[in-house]
Amino acid sequence: MSAGYLKTVWGAVISLLALALQPAWAEYGLNMPEGVTPLSRNIYDLHMLIFYICCVIAVVVFGVMFWSIFRHRKSRGVKAAQFHHHTTVEIIWTAIPMIILILMAIPATKSLILIESTGDSDLTIKITGYQWRWHYEYIEEDFGFFSSLAPESNEARQLNSGIDPNEIENYLLEVDNPVVVPVNTKIRFMTTAADVIHSWWVPALGWKRDSIPGFINESWAIIEEEGTYRGQCAELCGRDHAFMPIVLKAVSEDEYYDWAGDMMVAALDADVGADREWAMDELMERGEQVYSTFCVACHQVNGMGIPGAFKPLVGSPITTGPLDGHIDTVMNGVAGTAMAPFGMQLNDVDIASVITYERNSWGNDLGDMVQPSMIADRR
Repeated sequence: MSAGYLKTVWGAVISLLALALQPAWAEYGLNMPEGVTPLSRNIYDLHMLIFYICCVIAVVVFGVMFWSIFRHRKSRGVKAAQFHHHTTVEIIWTAIPMIILILMAIPATKSLILIESTGDSDLTIKITGYQWRWHYEYIEEDFGFFSSLAPESNEARQLNSGIDPNEIENYLLEVDNPVVVPVNTKIRFMTTAADVIHSWWVPALGWKRDSIPGFINESWAIIEEEGTYRGQCAELCGRDHAFMPIVLKAVSEDEYYDWAGDMMVAALDADVGADREWAMDELMERGEQVYSTFCVACHQVNGMGIPGAFKPLVGSPITTGPLDGHIDTVMNGVAGTAMAPFGMQLNDVDIASVITYERNSWGNDLGDMVQPSMIADRR
């Protein structure tokens, strides 16, 4: 086999490896991110302090080991000493690590106390994890919203979608409704969950918190730089765990208050909409939006479900059967299945519209209309 042939083969192998590793190297880093909050920088500084201490210990210990091995090697005629213990040496090598651990524990304890210091906050956001989306409630402003995987990513991830995920910007890391916060403001985050354990994690903030049903964990952040910061659920929370991203936008105070004002007006409009009669086309349009956000992950865009996992809605006993049964299923879920109760997640308008949509799509065409008042009567 010629040298030229081997050179060609090795060149091809190296090129293929470089091509295969290219996506991984794009995220490669030697150290943890410093973050954009005082707390994240404190944690980073603590990490670096302990890292340098470990480096010094490694240099000293391995230096003595290598020197001893070289200095007392057999080829020099050195004979091993015959002793079992040395009280002074044993006290020294026990005391020094204890002192080092105590010195490391002091700044670590200060950081732990700082992490738990959630008082004197200017803004409080309650975060509730659902399978598989987040709900954000702004306590002082009295409004809230769900944040789900962006429609573009959701459509591309579907089986046989025919869409190349590489063409989707921030694939699986984009949402329809990002959480918006002002910069230079102390924000208290309260995390919990409605079904299973989730974990809210944005690396740029420097921490993550588990969202546990029945418990509330608290964290805080002061974001000093405007920008968009992304994260994900860091807990294995179920089948669609990989499709539960977090997008946090830090904006100026003026921009934040403009956004919060719009959100409060939208919340009032939703309450007003629940008191009127909706036309079929209005219900269908709103229902399609709700379905694309909350239902499409399991039941697919065409309502055919996923064989062996989620039942189809096309011609099903639920969507073509008695209306009362359909409403009960959506509001209360089905025990022992993945069908979650949406009565606490969706408002009356959303529930009424999505049921109307499901009963009049994909060939079901029952002509049934569900008004928000019908849902309100069942609360």
